[in-house]
Parts: sequence; structure tokens; C-alpha cells
Amino acid sequence: MFLSVVICTYNRGKYLPMVLDSLKLQQYPTDSFEIVLVNNNSTDDTEPIVRAYQQEAPSLPLNYLVEYNQGISHSRNRGVKESKGDIIVFIDDDETVEPDFLRSVNDFFTQYPDAGISSGPVIPVYETRQPEWLSLFTMRLITGAYDKGDHIKPLPPKDYPGTGHACFRKDLFDKYGAFDTALGRKGNSLMGAEDKDFFLRLMNGGEKCYYLPAAKIYHHIPDSKLTNEHFKKLTYALGRSERIRTLNLGKPAFYKRLSMEIVKWGASLLLYGWFLLTGRVSKGYKLLEFRWQVGKGLLGR
Repeated sequence: MFLSVVICTYNRGKYLPMVLDSLKLQQYPTDSFEIVLVNNNSTDDTEPIVRAYQQEAPSLPLNYLVEYNQGISHSRNRGVKESKGDIIVFIDDDETVEPDFLRSVNDFFTQYPDAGISSGPVIPVYETRQPEWLSLFTMRLITGAYDKGDHIKPLPPKDYPGTGHACFRKDLFDKYGAFDTALGRKGNSLMGAEDKDFFLRLMNGGEKCYYLPAAKIYHHIPDSKLTNEHFKKLTYALGRSERIRTLNLGKPAFYKRLSMEIVKWGASLLLYGWFLLTGRVSKGYKLLEFRWQVGKGLLGR
């Protein structure tokens, strides 16, 4: 089975050698996969870094492209369009994988012909250390942490993974269309929801998504992603993204999302009380700040 590893990047040139090194060590034939690296108008030294890497590792099947339409959705759509593989393997530009990663993906899709999507564990790797305020309820948003156990199993529709650690049969893009370019990050913007929109289309169509524990991904977290400023911007952008996504579906979908937010506020207040009682004030405070910023974004404030 031929695999296409799609990496979309914006101004993270310094991380790319680390990402590519992990792919260079794959225990999978180089004539059975390709790397499609899409540079989305980076203003740093991404291009010379990639060109130098191509010179240093000529045996690595690396296809370098520039996508001039700004946005992660444009980049992913371009990566899929240019790919030759039966399976599209998305890896973010700050992630690394183990040497058996591609082999595990290939074996899974060979053994599970009913599977349309797979995703494995995401393990955060902190530049310094995990902050005290990070909890189970804020960790996935900030670090992408994802762990569903040690066994292959189907995932329910509401438990979809992030695109940055997911694999898709390529024909799903012909069947369900591309990522919505009105959604997702553009440049330094932290907007999102393109993953959710795409996954919901697939899940509503009856496609099966499986958890694949052997396909581990390590997400490298710089200290800059753990600041108060980044947290506020990211959580507010989450709310704004949900506002755009649901309004695109119609007012009933938006009002349903508002009602869900009210329920989440109730649960967050209960958890806040629990954190206070157990002496973990910073975790409780961050959880309420999370909900506050999401609510502001959702209401367009």
C-alpha cells in the first residue's frame, strides 16, 4: 500500500529537520511512501531548510510545495490533491513519529478494509515542563494529548481525533469533499473547526474511524504555547470558530451549540468546586477561563 505523508507548515522551519529525521528512520520501504511538505507562505527560513535537507537526504521521497492561498485548510487540500497515495497520513510540523509508524498504518488499513480513518496516541513533549494549571480538561486543547488505551477499537462519532494525527483513505476526499477553506488557521490566526467540520461529514456518512495505539505521535510543545496570552487567544478562537461553523449550518445548529455551552458551563462550575476542595486552584481557574473565552467567541463579543 502506498502512503502519502502530508505535512503543512507555516513559520516552523526550525522544527522541520526533527520531523523529517523521524520519517527518514521509518522501517517502511521508501518506494512505498512519499512526503508531501506544503509551505503555506512562510516568512521564516523554511524553504532553505527544506532544500538543504533534500540535498543531505536525497533518498528520502520528499516533495516540497508552496501553497500561496493562506490557511491550513488550503494547505491540506493542496497536499491531498498532490498526493499519490492510497492513504493520506497527516502529521503536523511540530510532531515526530516512531520508526514503525508507517508500517503500523499500512498493516492496519490492510487488515481493516472497513476502516476509513485511523488515529493513534498523541504524547506531549514539553520544552521545559508541564505547567501546574494544565488539567485533563484543558490538556487536549493545548497539547493535542490523545490516549484511548492499548487496543485497536472503533471510535464513536463524538470522539473524533485531530487531523494532525489522523490517516484517511484518499477516496474519502472524493466522496465527501475537501476541508472548508472558510475554517481553520490562517497565518498567525488561531481559528479552527476545519477538523470538526470534516470529521462530522465523514461520521454522518457512516465512515468508520479506529483508534490505532501502535501509531504513536509525539507533539513537541514550546513554552510559548503555555503562556496566559496564548491560552486566551486560543480559547477565544475556538469559540469564534464554532460560531462560524454552526452558523454556516444554519441558526438551529448555532442555537444547539449555545445550549451545549450552557451545559458545559454547569459542568465546569462543578469541576471548579472540586478543584478548589482538592487544593488545585490554578487548574480550576483555567477551566473557568477556558469557558469564558469560548463563550465570548461563540457570542461574537
